[in-house]
Amino acid sequence: MGRTVVLARSPARLVSLVPSLSEALAVTVPDLLVGVTDYCTHTADVEPARVRGTKNPDHAAIARLHPDLVVANREENRRVDVERLEESGVPVWVTEIESLEQAFRSLRRLFAALGAGEPTWLADARHQWSRGAELPGVPTLVPVWRDPWMAVGRGTFAGDLLRRLGLRNVLDGVAERYPRRTLTELVGLRPALVLLPDEPYAFTGTDGPEAFPDTRTALVPGRALTWYGPSLVTARRVLTDSITGALGTRRDA
Repeated sequence: MGRTVVLARSPARLVSLVPSLSEALAVTVPDLLVGVTDYCTHTADVEPARVRGTKNPDHAAIARLHPDLVVANREENRRVDVERLEESGVPVWVTEIESLEQAFRSLRRLFAALGAGEPTWLADARHQWSRGAELPGVPTLVPVWRDPWMAVGRGTFAGDLLRRLGLRNVLDGVAERYPRRTLTELVGLRPALVLLPDEPYAFTGTDGPEAFPDTRTALVPGRALTWYGPSLVTARRVLTDSITGALGTRRDA
């Protein structure tokens, strides 16, 4: 947003408006996390107050929590909410995550600002994702919504994970980050594999695969594909197991 966040002291009360970051903070600095959105479903043993949604946070509820810092994300949250919070005197730390390496850098900066240092899970995640690609480079499509159909494009965190796994995103050459296409157009891209995450649209075995009857499909946890927190430690194995099962290939231990 082209501004500098000035912290007079190390924050002692945090509100997170991003599910991924809420999980990361709950695991790493649980005593500091006082508020999260209704969509922050993984907060370990912490029970922070709820401040409504990522796109419509309850500003009055946030104010009642007296946070020293609110953590947001450029893609997940609205600029107007960041500006209103700052106008009320609450500093807002806005992350921008479009790749795995960018996520690692951003998380290290955030934890350093909190005086927490680098958590063990972050080092473990870096180790898990340091290996080369293990999956065949099959043309892959990842819808994230239907009616209208939207899918993962270029310059996205999920797209970077696909590349690191070895898959070839059939929408990597388009300009949009999350292109809208008709189902006919998506099928016309001739993907050999379709990954159907359970968020943001909750694809299921009876809602999604029927749209691609002639293509191998795999239901995958959206958290493994789009969250940049402790789930990264297991995300590679979870995604690889689901994909190899769909392709009918064997994964080496």
